[in-house]
Amino acid sequence: MDMFSEFNAASKGKRRGFFSLTRAERREAKWGFFFISPWVIGFALFYFIPMIASLGFSVYDFTLSKPDEATFVGLDNWRRVLFEDPQTWQALRVTLTFAVISLPIGMVSAFLLAVLLNSENLLGKNLFRTLFYAPTMVPLIAAILIWSQVLNPQTGWLNRGLDLFGFQASGINGLRWLDDPSLIYIAYTFIGLWGIGNAILINMAALQGVPTHLYEAAKIDGAGYLRRLWSVTIPMVTPVIFYNLIISVVGLMQYFIVPWVLNGGDGYPEGTTRFMMIQFYQQAFAFQNMGYGATVAWFIFIVGLVITIFLFATGRYWVYYAGDSR
Repeated sequence: MDMFSEFNAASKGKRRGFFSLTRAERREAKWGFFFISPWVIGFALFYFIPMIASLGFSVYDFTLSKPDEATFVGLDNWRRVLFEDPQTWQALRVTLTFAVISLPIGMVSAFLLAVLLNSENLLGKNLFRTLFYAPTMVPLIAAILIWSQVLNPQTGWLNRGLDLFGFQASGINGLRWLDDPSLIYIAYTFIGLWGIGNAILINMAALQGVPTHLYEAAKIDGAGYLRRLWSVTIPMVTPVIFYNLIISVVGLMQYFIVPWVLNGGDGYPEGTTRFMMIQFYQQAFAFQNMGYGATVAWFIFIVGLVITIFLFATGRYWVYYAGDSR
């Protein structure tokens, strides 16, 4: 039995209600409630209450300019989302397609860079760590505008760099990263890689928490570097990998700023950038159809919740927690 199990076993039978606590314990509990009250109030005002209000909006048909003319429509908005609006399902397909492409690239890149920056044989580690994290300090809008020029088909650095290796990337017939439906998701992935400094930092913290005696035991058994990476490092950091996966999925379901700044939310090219949040924004604010927009928002939430539940259900087969009884 580990320390946490012993603590839980010792604490059983000692849990008491608030009024059965001693005077000192009640005073301590009151101070605890006092210090967390700003967060509780903020959560209620800016998250919980708006969520409940948006759920109520989903059964009404009204516009922002004429809120007093709202009419109750029941589940008509939901029927429209699920069965009558092909744009919503197209937006979901676009979002999931981009997730399938960008999510593995982003997570693997962040992990491998963290392994590199954590290597004891790397010279100038502090400098490289700073350089990889520095882009996260650049405002997102500014970074997107910078990348719009980097990906420019005529004068962009990326196409000019490919020209140096013999590819005809620049020019009229060159690679049009932001105009070609087959390249747009790769371009968006490049922009996403610009800001993986936070993920690298989290992975580095996990790598530095791996017990060194496990590596020493693996070396004694004759395991090489790649074998130690696969059999020791990765299993020990799977909780952090799982955390980054959940955060990335939630972020992709809310993917909005990049396609809005670069393409104005019109789905160009050929509808490949009409993500779920673009669909929600246009319905709720551009068309001022707040009732239907709230329904789309809840649809996004439900899809994200289903994916998250699936990941938690399958995580127990590959995520290793130290001290787990399995």
